[in-house]
Amino acid sequence: MPAGAPPAIRKISEKHDKVFVTGCQEPDTSQPRANAAFVVLARNKELDGVIQSIKSIERHFNRWYHYPYVFLNDGDFNQTFKDVVANHTSGTVEYGKIDPGHWGFPDWIDPKVAKEGIAKQGDAAIMYGGMESYHSMCRFYSGFFYNHELLAKYEWYWRLEPEISYFCDITYDPFLKMIESNKTYGFTIAVKELKETVPNIFRYASAYKRVNNITSQGLWEMFVEPAPEEPKELPEDHPNYKAPLPEEILRGDPSRASLPNIDPETMEGEKYNMCHFWSNFEIARLSWFRSKEYQDFFEMMDRSGGFWMERWGDAPIHSLAAGALLAPRDIHYFRDFGYRHTTIQHCPANAPARQMPRIPYLEMTTLDEKKRREEDEYWESWDPVKENGVGCRCRCDTDIVDVEGKQGSCLAEWVDVAGGWASA
Repeated sequence: MPAGAPPAIRKISEKHDKVFVTGCQEPDTSQPRANAAFVVLARNKELDGVIQSIKSIERHFNRWYHYPYVFLNDGDFNQTFKDVVANHTSGTVEYGKIDPGHWGFPDWIDPKVAKEGIAKQGDAAIMYGGMESYHSMCRFYSGFFYNHELLAKYEWYWRLEPEISYFCDITYDPFLKMIESNKTYGFTIAVKELKETVPNIFRYASAYKRVNNITSQGLWEMFVEPAPEEPKELPEDHPNYKAPLPEEILRGDPSRASLPNIDPETMEGEKYNMCHFWSNFEIARLSWFRSKEYQDFFEMMDRSGGFWMERWGDAPIHSLAAGALLAPRDIHYFRDFGYRHTTIQHCPANAPARQMPRIPYLEMTTLDEKKRREEDEYWESWDPVKENGVGCRCRCDTDIVDVEGKQGSCLAEWVDVAGGWASA
């Protein structure tokens, strides 16, 4: 790197939030575990993708901490699914069925109208818009999962999707760190939503905030387009200065009395910038979702019909609720977690002087001895360290660019509310 060149990775201000552990540490398994579980929503046919995710989280984290898993399904899990999962998990596993009232059309909506709305979205080629089950899933993860009977005993959850990958070793307990730092919600990727999926979501979220007389605590601004700058008034000696018209002329000039142009997407003069925490990964305090404030927010959003007539995801619902109800200090950015779902990846550089030798993890479910060793040796060659890197033994996928540097990322919006970039 040329002398004086800025580091490739910029540090974020630690005013409201900071990385819990930079680099590696010896996993401390002597502490009592948090009251927490992984939550996986899946169907029998997704078994291969589920195993991919479990193998990844067990290798990089749960081999030390053995947190339990809760699997939920709108149908019944078959014995094959249960047997294979049992083979791959180091924590206890429970299986639950979703209440039919929490999946599918609620009794207050006309199913015919909802089905037509979904069909129209399919015709318009809105991503997943034509899939009824996708709408049900988004609504379930927005307003019901946290009240499932199997989650009643837990205070924290870590969402795990099928077909995801982790790339760094997580050598500390994120639940305990969230508790210690008094955090409510943790994310690793923030991106922009597809505009056509949520045309009216912001007017309802904004109305909830207004009706309940809620003042932003500094997080709402992450989700709002910056206001356009007011034109500066020119001094009288400026060549382009125009003297204001006398008041009596203004009163008689119909062109001056026209209504201001109203943008149909704005509320209170604000416009949604489409940013959201990508909720397929989240670590969160379940008492927040169960709170009256969040439940009221969900009810208002739900009654609008937007989960059916539009394709509202649980990610913008969780995010706009957080924007209205939480402050930047309540949120944690897991910048040190390497994570990929579909074609979006966040993967940090490794922290200088904070890497430690890795204990092999020879996973016994891979029966072929040679393949088992190869699987493990792959992780032995982690990426080089970089200035301001925060990861522990990360080996990132190289076929896609890190979301932090991509168009459509909302990292800059998070940094703005989190205190800006660090000057040093």
